[in-house]
Amino acid sequence: MMTAIRLFTPRPGLLSLLTAILVAASVWLMPPAQADQTNPALNTLFTKLQSEDGGALAPELTAKIWLIWHQTSDLTVERHLRSGIAAMNAGDFALAANEFDTVVTLAPNFAEGWNKRATLRFITGQYRESIADCGKVLELEPRHFGALSGLGLIHAQLGEDTEALLWFEQAVKVNPHMPGAQQNIETIKNRLRGKAI
Repeated sequence: MMTAIRLFTPRPGLLSLLTAILVAASVWLMPPAQADQTNPALNTLFTKLQSEDGGALAPELTAKIWLIWHQTSDLTVERHLRSGIAAMNAGDFALAANEFDTVVTLAPNFAEGWNKRATLRFITGQYRESIADCGKVLELEPRHFGALSGLGLIHAQLGEDTEALLWFEQAVKVNPHMPGAQQNIETIKNRLRGKAI
């Protein structure tokens, strides 16, 4: 037995309101036009970060840069990235490795996927593999101070102080407000001076 279906016919004023809501919702649901390391807003943020008054704004500017680097317009990639980060933070390195492998496979031009895998590989002692991933990050985003500083940490861990120093100095050129990197520079310089004596 069929029943009659009555179609909803909104009043004219309500129709324009519904249209406005649908347009607003579709804009809100659309992925960012440019996300990750290709976002043009990064240029302004890096310029401010390197300016004379950048120090006072450094925490805010750095946070904004990291936020943009983590953005992706691909919801599947974003889901795997978040899952990998959560797994890494929880110490489930096998799951994190699978998730980051998936991210770099699905989005090979997304620098932060490579950076997160480089971080995981550093944590798990896969230093040479981490160096390779950092290299990929820097191909995609030469200003990635996280990867630059990461290379410094890896080479320091390997006892390659001269190489480590170069990477930390590169990181500080890009982001002069990295106290950890600056402290590592001083530590390594002192160590190298001790070796020269």
